[in-house]
Amino acid sequence: MDMKEEYDVLIIGGGYAGMEASLTIADAGFEVLLVEKEPSIGGHLIQISKVFPTVDCAGCITTPKMAAVPKHPKIKLLTYTEVKNVEKIGKKFKVKLIKKPRYVIEEECIGCGRCEEVCPIIVPKEFEYGLIGRKAAYIPFEMASPKKALIDLDNCIMCGRCERACPKDAINFLDEPKEIDVTVGAIIVATGYDLFSPELKKEYGYTGNLTRIHDNANPNIIHAFQFERILAPSCPYHTVGLRPGDGKIPERIAFVLCTGSRDKSLGNPMCSRVCCMYSIKQALLYTSAIPYGEVTIYYMDIRAFGKGFEEFYNMVKELGIRFVKGKVAKIETNENGNPVVVAENFETGEIEREEYDMVVLSVGLLPNGTKELAKILGVETDPYGWIAQPDVNGNPAKTSVDGIFVAGTAAGPMDLPDSIALADAAVSQCIAYLKEVED
Repeated sequence: MDMKEEYDVLIIGGGYAGMEASLTIADAGFEVLLVEKEPSIGGHLIQISKVFPTVDCAGCITTPKMAAVPKHPKIKLLTYTEVKNVEKIGKKFKVKLIKKPRYVIEEECIGCGRCEEVCPIIVPKEFEYGLIGRKAAYIPFEMASPKKALIDLDNCIMCGRCERACPKDAINFLDEPKEIDVTVGAIIVATGYDLFSPELKKEYGYTGNLTRIHDNANPNIIHAFQFERILAPSCPYHTVGLRPGDGKIPERIAFVLCTGSRDKSLGNPMCSRVCCMYSIKQALLYTSAIPYGEVTIYYMDIRAFGKGFEEFYNMVKELGIRFVKGKVAKIETNENGNPVVVAENFETGEIEREEYDMVVLSVGLLPNGTKELAKILGVETDPYGWIAQPDVNGNPAKTSVDGIFVAGTAAGPMDLPDSIALADAAVSQCIAYLKEVED
């Protein structure tokens, strides 16, 4: 592994904000170490079909940066790697990293996928949110960067088929975690967000992935990021819009907003800011793919605060999307196997029961391991677990520790333009800090 002992900047997280920050700082001439805990960079944005309110292709935005990062001469990329310890010594940081074993020699792997073809084990595929399976020997997704295989040893049966099929002899079952010690001048935290798990709302009958069916669960009740994959051109079922329970085209669907947001009982009293707009966008994409489809959106409040958001919302309403201001109490399953939404309509005061072919739960955003990382870094978090911004108006990327900055949704729920803006602010403040330290 070609590593230096010292880098100017460590960037933690290889989602869009982390890639944006890495490339901008590297273009300014600084040496960057980009660390991503997953096997590939790209974050959530590479899983999304379109962005709101412009309905631009998300992959077209993301893949150029995914290709540029590993090729940049000033960027060292480490995937499948986590930060284990950080110590500030003087004005610099000593960092201990752990690179997890892939059980595949990265330098030798050519991403041919033959190990995946011969592997007999199938488990839920993370990239598709469990809608379909993947093998125990696998490449994370088609556009992964780096496009290298890895072995899921927790599910591997050690049959040796991948080892025999590999044309480069790159399988190494004796691979072990590697400790890496580096010194950096500054750190940018760009760890992104996690999703609320709708399984906690048992009254909504969410299945989880299709291998974990529990009582009162309906496979045609899915969360919004699963629906995003179903709507994507690279959809897991090879036909856009099919429902996962039986592969039929859903003619009537419902969205349930604020699933896991603004809910103190579930530990997330915050508004996640993006759920209204991504649901409205998905409703538009669904009706574009299935013109005869009917959509109902159950909401408590519509928050369309960004540039062009209100216009986008009004346009979708004019297309015939039905909006019901109310609170969904539960989702049942009728004798036909279809979900039935039971909700109080705030405008009429009536309890309504509506049958749909599919229900989409618009899940909120949660911190992605920032509480644990904050302890390692020594930075403060806000009451909800996001990286705190002590001077959000003057220096929005500044944290409670000099030399550590925050980018993107590591600071809280936000849409893509705001995430990019905060990443650029982190870059600006980081470069200013490095120059100040040098002087």
